[in-house]
Amino acid sequence: MGPHPAVAAIRLAVRRVLHDVLTEFHRHADHDRPADAARRPAHAARSRYAEVGAAGRQTLPERPDTPLVLVACSGGADSMALASALAFEARKLAVRAGGITVDHNLQPGSGLRATEVVTRLTAMDLDPVEAVAVHVGREGGPEAAARDARYAALDAAAERHGAAAVLLGHTRDDQAETVLLGLARGSGIRSLSGMAAASGPAGRYRRPFLQLDRQAVRKACLVQSLPVWDDPHNIDPAYTRSRLRHEGLPALEKALGKGVVEALARTAQLSRDDADALDTWAAQAELSVRDETGRLECAKLYVLPPAVRRRVLRRALIEAGAPAGSLFARHLEEVDRLITGWRGQRAINLPGRVEAMRQGGRLVIRQS
Repeated sequence: MGPHPAVAAIRLAVRRVLHDVLTEFHRHADHDRPADAARRPAHAARSRYAEVGAAGRQTLPERPDTPLVLVACSGGADSMALASALAFEARKLAVRAGGITVDHNLQPGSGLRATEVVTRLTAMDLDPVEAVAVHVGREGGPEAAARDARYAALDAAAERHGAAAVLLGHTRDDQAETVLLGLARGSGIRSLSGMAAASGPAGRYRRPFLQLDRQAVRKACLVQSLPVWDDPHNIDPAYTRSRLRHEGLPALEKALGKGVVEALARTAQLSRDDADALDTWAAQAELSVRDETGRLECAKLYVLPPAVRRRVLRRALIEAGAPAGSLFARHLEEVDRLITGWRGQRAINLPGRVEAMRQGGRLVIRQS
């Protein structure tokens, strides 16, 4: 008799991601290997290193032949299910599996809970396993500040351990919430595209559960008797995502019927495909709208479709020093009016001490 359907589903999702990680890891390993080493079998290369060491000369460091994959685990149902599936699948594949838990220090006893998560991950035979404590600032609000601190800690852990990937437990329900939050901000199609299956430096972060709902993941924990911790912040109405989860989405399902979460997840994928295509178009168009000195020509920008033009402008603003996370639709609209509604406006001040102005038919963007 096979595993419970929920357990089988999470394992299959993780297995697919691990196969992708392995393929990319070996492709990069073959690319980095010297030509003469690539022609020799792996065992011959290892023998050569052993002989060099035995002769008393400097021993070359041997490259690990299996990638390390870490799971980011809070102790909640989503990440515990992910950790168990990673532990199970890694035993069958040439993958080393480890775990990281981040202690945000936002609740009493958070350090003790982090220690408990480390104990549970270690019991799954994950290695390395560690807890990382972070300081959460205030910039951007509590949710954004906690997220920034968490990803900074995960990035550092991945670099420290040389991890090929870090698995995150976001589900289809999380994706639906992200799409609605983006819609509420009015931030455009990129925000509606939600979370990517792979993101971060070189696709470091992988989200195997984006096609699985939260109920299935929780069921997988139940049938495996996995202890889980329910973060009280997830039901605290002081947090926007919590209100959306417990009030907004249920209200939408009541008004529109079941299937809202699935529809929003499909919207995310369709929006991502469109946004990726527009980004590619903008990158190509940018080469044609600059003069010989590299300055943007307003007349050439004017004839571009608005969606492409604003992407060109956003790229230029970020290159000049404007923080990507602080550039909103209203900023781009103001800069866009220098192209489409020029009436002698003054320079526009933007985040990161960046200013944009129109001079002699050129758009000048610089840091003050």
